[in-house]
Amino acid sequence: MKIENKLNIAHKTFTTWKSVPFKEKQKLLKKLAKVLDADAEKFGKIITKEMNKPISQSIAEVKKCALMVRYYADADNILKPEKIKTEFRVSEIHYVPKGVILGVMPWNFPFWQVIRFAVPAILAGNTVVVKHASICFGSGNAIEKIFLEAGFPKGVFQNLEIGHDEVKKVLENPIIGGVSLTGSEKAGREVASIAGKNIKKSLLELGGSDAFIVLDDADFAAAAESGAKSRLLNCGQACNAAKRFIIQKNVEKEFLPVFIKEYQKFVAGDPMKKKTNMAGMARPDLADELENQYDKALKNGAEIILPLVRLSDTEFEPGLIRVKSGNPILQEELFGPLGMVMIAKDDQQAVKLANDIPFGLSDSVWTKDKKRQQFYIDHLESGTVSINKATSSDPRLPFGGAKSSGYGTELSTVALKEFVNVRTVVGK
Repeated sequence: MKIENKLNIAHKTFTTWKSVPFKEKQKLLKKLAKVLDADAEKFGKIITKEMNKPISQSIAEVKKCALMVRYYADADNILKPEKIKTEFRVSEIHYVPKGVILGVMPWNFPFWQVIRFAVPAILAGNTVVVKHASICFGSGNAIEKIFLEAGFPKGVFQNLEIGHDEVKKVLENPIIGGVSLTGSEKAGREVASIAGKNIKKSLLELGGSDAFIVLDDADFAAAAESGAKSRLLNCGQACNAAKRFIIQKNVEKEFLPVFIKEYQKFVAGDPMKKKTNMAGMARPDLADELENQYDKALKNGAEIILPLVRLSDTEFEPGLIRVKSGNPILQEELFGPLGMVMIAKDDQQAVKLANDIPFGLSDSVWTKDKKRQQFYIDHLESGTVSINKATSSDPRLPFGGAKSSGYGTELSTVALKEFVNVRTVVGK
């Protein structure tokens, strides 16, 4: 089907979908969650075949989608008209859906990212069209079928099998009322500039280089295990993965060996075997890019703790390097199984190191002291601060970044208001 036809279908469906009661939309979401849970293994295999994620992690991704959909199926309707006390007979705030929303989605979480974007937008009364990553068209088409199987009207969710070059044309189409992009900083700048020129709302969830800060009163065993998982699950291909391990100087010798031991538990294996905890990267060119970044870091003074060893076109033995301030690699995002270690003498220096990057997605701080915890909460420049746990997205809590990590909110009921127009109704 031609793209123009799909957009027309989305627009036509919107004219009726926007008036479907909130509770009725939620009933369909409950059906959607059941489909996701029932066929989690089948959908997990699609993910693994497309982007190489270990099957156990792929299935977990689908089940997390079902959990998130159920959250919205039970959420309070925060979009009901609000009555404001004034001298007028009628003073209300209404939340009106924008129309057809374009989602430009990445390959690293082929189901989670798409459904995370689509569900709150659809529940708010919009319809959506998705441009998925080129290696994930199978996931995109499967998700479209899931919405239909759950009973959603045709046109509420549609997958567009288009390339990067066609995104501009779609976004410029008058039918499109807004865009949500999850991807690189470069892609975010391009999409936001097109949206801005066409006066359309944009939401950007971009890269990160998250700090994982381990202080001298931390639970070292828990921090080491959590830190290794945060860096190496999904082969390190996550925007909110721990990427920079900032360790307090006086516990470096005690903590680092514990951390290295946990780190080395991740070994590349067959992604279709459930015991595999790490497979290869999604594409060979991404592995090439990570290798180039590794070489760049070393040329600029980084020291090897664990070498990054390439085992095949996509597989690695995970690497760990010691990096100091000023290394240009700190201005980039490392998307793969390579971690950086930095040393801070005290809390002030740890915060300075954590903030001294272009990104501001999520940081993790490990300390038992509540006053120290509050210091980091008050001074870290990121969309999420996690205390004594690795950063992870939770349907109940807002997710978004600061600085070059983007703007706008996904997840929680806050996301329901991202793609609506706020209308004032006032009269005597």
